[in-house]
Amino acid sequence: MRTPTLSAALAALLLASCQHQPDEQLAPQPTADPTEALSTQQLDEQIMSRLRETGRFDWNQASAHVVWSALTRSDYVLSVGYQPATGCAGDIPADVASSPAWQQARAQVLALVLAEEQKAHPDMTLEKLVAYQENVLPVLDVTVRELSTIKALRASKLVRYAEPMGYEPNRPASTASKGTAGLTSSGCDNNTATPNLLAGSDYTVLPNGSKSSWNQDDQYHGMRTAWNQSTGQGVKILIIDTGCSSGQENLGTAFNQGLSSGRTIERLVTLPRNSIFGIPYGAAETPDDGCGHGTSMAGAAVAPRGTDGAAVGVAYNASLITVRAAEDVFLDGSREVKGVSDAYVLAGNRADVRIISMSMGRLTSSSQMTDAIRYAYNRGKLIFCAAGTSFDWSAGLVSVIYPATLPEAVAVTGVKDNLTTRCDECHVGADVEFSVVMQRSSNDLRALTLAMTGDAPSTVGGSSVATASMAGMAALVWARYPIETRAQIMSRLVAASSNRNARSSSFGWGRVNVAAAVGVPVL
Repeated sequence: MRTPTLSAALAALLLASCQHQPDEQLAPQPTADPTEALSTQQLDEQIMSRLRETGRFDWNQASAHVVWSALTRSDYVLSVGYQPATGCAGDIPADVASSPAWQQARAQVLALVLAEEQKAHPDMTLEKLVAYQENVLPVLDVTVRELSTIKALRASKLVRYAEPMGYEPNRPASTASKGTAGLTSSGCDNNTATPNLLAGSDYTVLPNGSKSSWNQDDQYHGMRTAWNQSTGQGVKILIIDTGCSSGQENLGTAFNQGLSSGRTIERLVTLPRNSIFGIPYGAAETPDDGCGHGTSMAGAAVAPRGTDGAAVGVAYNASLITVRAAEDVFLDGSREVKGVSDAYVLAGNRADVRIISMSMGRLTSSSQMTDAIRYAYNRGKLIFCAAGTSFDWSAGLVSVIYPATLPEAVAVTGVKDNLTTRCDECHVGADVEFSVVMQRSSNDLRALTLAMTGDAPSTVGGSSVATASMAGMAALVWARYPIETRAQIMSRLVAASSNRNARSSSFGWGRVNVAAAVGVPVL
């Protein structure tokens, strides 16, 4: 999260909200038939090439033909951001539904899309057109099959952006359901207890019997000393992820136990049902974690300091909301983009939420998600996002991924216990603001957390656990200084960081000594 001046922030907002970008980033290949969609291979090659060159891929700068090709090779769902016809209206109002100008723009854009689509599909109706309903952000999610529709939208002053929602390079073959193979390759490893962990080396047994992960040792972040001053009491963290296991009692009936008391936990879901061409099918989604990633993130951030011998979280007295917004950590489906966007809007509307943590991301940008993140940010939320964790197919891409690249987000990465080397799978870059120790150099052991069931700890790594841990550390600081603003809390975190005098181009401000940040004298 950068802290731009008011004029710079306004300029960035106006640029994002009002300006049509030239179609210079990607164009149809010279030999391509403009009436034929690019192949998946062609799209992926162009996207990955752009990412390697610049570290960014913005659909707004792609040609209409590329956008149409991506729709054709995914699920045809187009995200359309609209604005009033009277020119740029600046900031998005808190309730778009109450603004006649914005609602008129919505109706006009819907009519434009319907008219264009009906030229080729006379039986198209508004009911068939709308893929997902949206009542807060000035966004339409519509089913679009025609290139002419995209061109008409881009020519309209009512349109801020028109982007495919469900296309990402190297996504699983099925866009409706990723299946076991897709989940396994996208951060959904089997979150079960890690065998052969050693007391005194891999964890410290606290006086009440709970296990404190090796990386919570004071030599890295001062966490155990900080607990003498703050435990996160009174701060609520919202974690946007794959949900929360209903079988993990430490995130359920045993959330308050031992030294963890007086706090609350909520399990919510924003991930829409599966659908085909806007028609939902199958059972409604639940908050339950079918992946394991969300459960491990919640454990790392706020698991109780109880008496059952489980791993303790960084902010073990903070309250928690888990939101199941996606199937896995790679946000490559339309419904995942919608689920994450709705989760940020939900967080923005909750006055009791101070911190948002999301250890998920994607390679290409999403203007709808950006709208949602700015919605939450403009309501004072401190937003932490993972800088990126490589899968087998993305190992060569070691720059910060979206949305951690946004100025409203605080990008976090992971480092090894030698304090100078990124974790094996962690992304680094100029957008990173903080780094968290989460991998041992000697044996590659990652941080301890909660498994899907039981009290025996599991382990989890990457920038994912670094982000959840950083959210926990921020909760410790905010609980210690509850009347301070987000900017003041960020200033305390930076002032207590290892690179506070010279920000690193790879690791940002570096490691936070949270004991110093909460005001404990540090020798």
